[in-house]
Parts: sequence; C-alpha cells; structure tokens
Amino acid sequence: MPLVTIKVIEGVFSGDEKQRMIEKVTEAMVTLEGENLREKTVVIIEEIKSGDWGMGGKTLSTDDVKQLRARQ
Repeated sequence: MPLVTIKVIEGVFSGDEKQRMIEKVTEAMVTLEGENLREKTVVIIEEIKSGDWGMGGKTLSTDDVKQLRARQ
C-alpha cells in the first residue's frame, strides 16, 4: 500500500488545491504501480506552522511562500 506524505506551510494552499494534489499524486502512483493500487494509495498532506520551515538557512513564513507562488 503506497503512502505519500506532502508537507506544506499552513495557509498557502486552498482545500481545492490540496484535493488536486491528492488526485495527481494518486494518479502518479497508479501510473507506476498499476490501477489495482488506486484504492490502496494513501496521500497525507501535513501543514507545517508558518515559521517552522526553513530553506537555505532562512525561515520561511506563509507570506514568503505566497510571494514565491505569485512570482510564477
């Protein structure tokens, strides 16, 4: 049974976006493992508190990530 954990900073992604993540990651696992594992694939989205995430030695907040997303 595949188990995939996605960690994101809280307050960045909407419920709809998280649902799409779950759907797309499930599809990716089915592509690799076969259709028979669709119903057995578990995807967990964990939200990390703003400021409890760091990258490159710097703390990232919800606002930082929203700004990064806006630039794309």
